[in-house]
Amino acid sequence: MENQKRPRILCLHGYRTSGQILKKSIFSRWPETVTQKLDLVFLDGQCPARGKSQVEGIFDPPYYEWFQSNEDYTEYRNFEECIEYIEDYMLKNGPFDGVLGFSQGAMLAAVLPGMQAQRVALEKISKIKFVILISGAIFRGMKYGTPKLAFHAFSKPIDCPSLHIIGFLEARKHYSARGFCQPCFDSSPKRT
Repeated sequence: MENQKRPRILCLHGYRTSGQILKKSIFSRWPETVTQKLDLVFLDGQCPARGKSQVEGIFDPPYYEWFQSNEDYTEYRNFEECIEYIEDYMLKNGPFDGVLGFSQGAMLAAVLPGMQAQRVALEKISKIKFVILISGAIFRGMKYGTPKLAFHAFSKPIDCPSLHIIGFLEARKHYSARGFCQPCFDSSPKRT
């Protein structure tokens, strides 16, 4: 087991945080028996945060975003540049076996294998073997739009295992691209 290669995983942080913040969070919460078996690589988003971070006062800046959207999450900016940035990083620093994403990073990690399978992005890198999605949401949710490049990411079944990590309280909320919570269902029993 000691000679076995550790899976190399590119880690994508949440909205208006950083790779360093995600790294601190994972290494302070996950058991060492898990983290020592993984080669985790933490990347900062390419866009400096354009507003206040929800982690200010808890974690030091700088803070980053992967892409931006309008207030109702129907239009996205810098999404194509974000995908190019990630692909370029993976080319120069890979190969990577999988991708882990938290919040906004999980939204990205979720669409990468589908975009790769559709051959609209990430064609220069090895096939993504798995994704780990923590507190993520999906583009085209109940009321959100989808970046043009990711529009067909889920149009066909994707041959890529995924692990979804959702906390107890998160199961009762729907996360938007900006990481804010909105109730998505009423837990009271329904009559039919």
